[in-house]
Formats: sequence, structure tokens, C-alpha cells
Amino acid sequence: MKTIDLQSFETFLRNRKLAPERNIPYYTSWVRRFLQSEPPASNLKDEDRIISFSDQLERDSLLEDWQVRQAIRAVQLYLNIFLEQARTHDPSKEKQPSAPTDETELLPKMRTLIRLRHYSYRTEQTYLDWVNRYLNYTREHGVDYRSTDGVRSYLSYLATARNVSASTQNQAFNALLFLHREVLGITMDNVKAIRAKRGPKLPVVLTPDEVKRVFANTKAGTKRLILQLIYGAGLRVSELIRLRVKDLDFDNLFVFVRAAKGDKDRATLLPRKLVEPLKEHLKNVRKLHEQDLAKGYGSVFLPGALERKYPGAAKEFGWQYVFPAAQFSVDPRSGAVRRHHVVDKVVQNAMRAAVRLADIHKPASVHTLRHSFATHLLMKGVNIREVQEYLGHQSVETTMIYTHVIRDMTNTADSPLDDL
Repeated sequence: MKTIDLQSFETFLRNRKLAPERNIPYYTSWVRRFLQSEPPASNLKDEDRIISFSDQLERDSLLEDWQVRQAIRAVQLYLNIFLEQARTHDPSKEKQPSAPTDETELLPKMRTLIRLRHYSYRTEQTYLDWVNRYLNYTREHGVDYRSTDGVRSYLSYLATARNVSASTQNQAFNALLFLHREVLGITMDNVKAIRAKRGPKLPVVLTPDEVKRVFANTKAGTKRLILQLIYGAGLRVSELIRLRVKDLDFDNLFVFVRAAKGDKDRATLLPRKLVEPLKEHLKNVRKLHEQDLAKGYGSVFLPGALERKYPGAAKEFGWQYVFPAAQFSVDPRSGAVRRHHVVDKVVQNAMRAAVRLADIHKPASVHTLRHSFATHLLMKGVNIREVQEYLGHQSVETTMIYTHVIRDMTNTADSPLDDL
């Protein structure tokens, strides 16, 4: 960008009184840094360019929060007001669509946009996989991947030819919606496809005796402790594996779940029976952490800008995972070598093996323990609103499903055959 353009921007700020006089040179400096930091062939939307620049600033440990805010304010003024006015007065500078025209550009750009929005790595992998399948489908059937007809055809194909569940089809739809709205810049309204229908389903719930049998048939140690904590606190498996040491409040018997579904925090119950086993377990976790530190590792992933704000926090014991992985791994995004948390497959395999050994023939998964937690609390007379808070449900109607399970378990009628 030529200097004259930034001089024009500086004059623009001064004439419009959009910034204090003493701050205008800093605003210009931030915009210069923004323009120099951008990749030469960047074709992102303005809002995504700002997010990308913000992420770069967040990683700079020398900057204070107020400096980051000032920099983003300067760039927003430059892109959203200064350049927009220039386009208005010069038709030749009309904003060109940023949507990629080549299929090979779609997945890389989509990955960039997903990461700018701080979606989870699992969501990134899932969305990219669905879009890749969709592109293969459009090539095979000669359909334009940009059209809503292509989306409608693919979703109908999933429902009729592949017989996918309603939740799977909705997952595919969300991925394609992101592709069209965010990557291609195309609105996707009124997509009326054949949808996979799902009638009302009751959750699978274990009786208290069956839960005991599951624990009795789980190998003593970490795996049993994991399953007991999922049941005792009503956790999702993703919430369990991401628990940090600081999230366990032994004094008040709470488990704090951070950035759960919907990016919400909540507090749930910490069973008294698990206080001592967890404290013993954390002694081993601390030893492992100290060994990692001695080897030059011991730094754990921190969400958001915490690593910049608290440079030493990543190596503090409180931030370590309660259930760390057995081996180091490479972060797929940053490339850093760290000890991550245990993977969910370990938990799922432990549950599957325990159910089989307990001779339970219900289709019980790890999530069944969460269903059982809610149902057993309601059977004990705990208020449904309280159970809703423990589970992290947005609406009490979601929690109401367990009242149907209770009715089926406790108020069953006698069969007429028993009267004969």
C-alpha cells in the first residue's frame, strides 16, 4: 500500500474527528502493520481479515489488551469507513466478490475461516469431510456445487439412498450451509430437501444396579474413575476429557465445566465418593507433569488469548488435564509437541467392554451414563430445573424427556396376562 493512501487515511480521521488527535499516528501505524501482515493473495472478507489480524496480535506477548483493541478499531475504521467511502465515490473500486472460483481453493479457504471463528478441531474435520463428500457427489452427478439445487439433491440422496439418521443429515446441512454462506458468499434460503425423519426417542437408561455392574466390570484405576465421574457429574465425554485440575472444587463438591456445548460454562456435582480417589489420581498426574517439565515439556494448550495474557500458565499444574494422554502428540494446528488429554475412544472402549462383561444387553454407550445421572436424580426427587442446570440444557423441555423414562420405569401397569 502506498504511503499516500495512509496519509489520506490520516487526513480522513482528522477531518471526520474519528480518533483523538494524539492517537491518529498510532492508528496509521496499526493499519500499516495490518496491510504488511496480510498474505499477498488474501481474498477473505473484511470481517475475516480483521479476525485474522486480531489473532496475530493476540499471539504477540509484548502487546497489552488496550493496544489490541486500538489496533482493531483502527483497522475497522480503515476498512469499513475509509475504503467504503472511497468505493462509493469511485465505481471502479467496487468491492469484488471474494468467493473462490476453483474447487481446489474451497477446502483451504474453508479451513482458514473455520479456524478464524475458533471452531473446535473436531468440527473442522467434520465440516471439511462433508464438503469433500459433497464435491465428489456433484462431480459424479454433474451438479453445480454452488447451486441450492445441488445441496437439495445431496441432502435428499443422504436420506433416500444412504438412509442416514436425521442428526447426520443435519450435520451435513450445517457443513454445506457454512460452505455457501461463509466461503462462497451465497445465501441458501428455503432448501426443501427430502429430510431424514426422526420420531420421538427415549434415551437408554441403566438402572442403579446395572450402573454398579458396569463399574464392577471396569478395570480399577483411571478407566473406572472416568466412568464414575461421568455418571456422578452427568458429563458429556467431551467435557470429561477436557477437564483441568483447577475445575475440580473439592471443598464445595463442584465440577466446573468450561466452554461446553454452546460455549457455556456451568457447575455440576462432584460425588463425595470420588474426592479421595481423585486426589490420589492427581498425585500421579502431578508426578507425570513434573517429569514432563524436567524433559523441557509440560506446556498444555490454553484456549483463546490466555497463553498471551498469562505466559506461564500453560506450565502450571492447575491448567493440566485431569486425565492426560499417555504419550506426547503434535498439535495439528500449531505444530507444538504437547501432552494432550486422553482421547474419547479410550473412554468409549472402556464402557463397551464393561457393558459386555456385565452381561447388559441394552445399547448402552458412555452417554447412557449421563442419561442415567439425570434420571436417577429425578427419581430421588431433585427439582427438574436443578437437573437442567447440572446437565447444561438450554431449555427445560430437553430435560423433560427423562420424566417419561421415570414414568415408564416406576408406574408400569400390570399386563392383563398376569390376571389370568
